[in-house]
Amino acid sequence: MSNTLPLIKRSLVDQALEQLRKRINSGTWAIGERLPTEPELAAELGISRNTVREAMRVLAFSGLIEIRQGDGSYLRALVDPLATLQALSRCSLDQARETRHILEVEAIGLAALRRTEEDLAGLREALSVSGNHYHGDLDSYIACDLIFHRRLVDAAHNPMLSELYRYFSNVIGGALRQTLTLTPRRQSVFDLHVELLAAVEQQDPERAKALCRTLINEP
Repeated sequence: MSNTLPLIKRSLVDQALEQLRKRINSGTWAIGERLPTEPELAAELGISRNTVREAMRVLAFSGLIEIRQGDGSYLRALVDPLATLQALSRCSLDQARETRHILEVEAIGLAALRRTEEDLAGLREALSVSGNHYHGDLDSYIACDLIFHRRLVDAAHNPMLSELYRYFSNVIGGALRQTLTLTPRRQSVFDLHVELLAAVEQQDPERAKALCRTLINEP
């Protein structure tokens, strides 16, 4: 018996999506340009019109193209959010940790400098709710913990950082499900969150960043 893993058979629609995304990423079409018709794409890709139609619907749903009835399909964007989410979901624990160091640590340093009283009120509320779930159901705790961390990043008042973190938070949630397996959970890990919020309250960016690094590195 072979020791190799069986090949995963991708659907024809997935294969069509891959080919269309490659063309978009390579600059085959400019934003606002009308794409070839479904029969033309079907002939070029060597697949059926129905497969092309389904692939185009996926691209329209993700915001890459706009389908205008009776007129054709037009390129709207070069970045596919669905493809980005799929790529993020395949990252390893180490890769997720490295990305958190790059993104979250620096954002929290900015939050310590820029936070408002309104930010602090929201953070205290989120941490209190999170604390009530820390020793309970794991999924409930993770959902609450992500709200706390998103509010920390939001306190940096940089919309781009906030948007990037929202994309990435699903990966963080998945990583937490793999690492928070000890029962009972160590109180010292949650206490780091309390210290982190205190550093942000005291507008101490270096301490906030150091605590965030420690928290991210927790097994």
